Amino acid sequence: MSAVETSSLQPAASWRDYYELGKPRVVMLIMFTAIAGMFLAAPGLPPLNALIFGTLGIALAASSAAAINHVLDRRFDEQMARTRNRPLPTGHVTERQALGYALVLAVVSMVLLWGCVNALTAVLTFCSLIGYAVIYTVWLKHATPQNIVIGGAAGAAPPVLGWTAVTGSVDPHSLLLFLIIFTWTPPHFWALAIARRDEYAKAGIPMLPVAYSSDFTRLHILLYTILLVIVTLLPYLTGMSGLIYLAAALILGALFLFRALQLKVRQDARLPMQTFGYSITYLALLFAALLIDHYVTIRLT
Repeated sequence: MSAVETSSLQPAASWRDYYELGKPRVVMLIMFTAIAGMFLAAPGLPPLNALIFGTLGIALAASSAAAINHVLDRRFDEQMARTRNRPLPTGHVTERQALGYALVLAVVSMVLLWGCVNALTAVLTFCSLIGYAVIYTVWLKHATPQNIVIGGAAGAAPPVLGWTAVTGSVDPHSLLLFLIIFTWTPPHFWALAIARRDEYAKAGIPMLPVAYSSDFTRLHILLYTILLVIVTLLPYLTGMSGLIYLAAALILGALFLFRALQLKVRQDARLPMQTFGYSITYLALLFAALLIDHYVTIRLT
């Protein structure tokens, strides 16, 4: 059967295929942390143009980076059960279509951010896009077991982007939000890497449990979780937040530590994915607590 005949048997790309190219679940968490940065940057409510166009621009840039990631990782995605049903491995979308889609999203994102928000947010968002789509995906992911630690900087940028969308500058408090996500990323992703160790090994990607061992990775998850709990105290210690956030950070952190300790001492195959799932809930609730604390404090003073 010729390539033309084979391609003619492949289903045409649908809107859902393009939607999945943008990794919507990941982008929703990115949008939430970016929006949190916007609200935390303002004593009251953030300007409407920054909220609308900033959120849209950051989301489109993140979706563009995700689509580029799909293209660059296609041959690895084909080998992994977790990713083999993505639009490119299934043939629903071609590489040219995916790259064209990513380019359109990137251009629209930059136009919105530069023209309707501010130049600094546009520049930082573009750097984040390149950091994830190119530096992490092309180089770091395949070069070192510390790929997710170094590459986590791109994923930690959204609250800083949200903050600069409102203020036009990079504030030290926004860097605390960056630091929280940067420290959260390794235990979050390494839990998934343990669960998918065999798939990463088959694809030749040197994730920490592949390059060393699952036990080694479990120890590092515990150590990074301890560090994360310490880092999450900084917003309170620096006066950025109050007692509501502190209580939430301590409770959520204690639960994360408990899960990380369970993962370290128990050989239960369910624990890595349970820890991974909790880590997502943890980050969302932590940032929600920051927002609640921010506005309840304003009302009580």
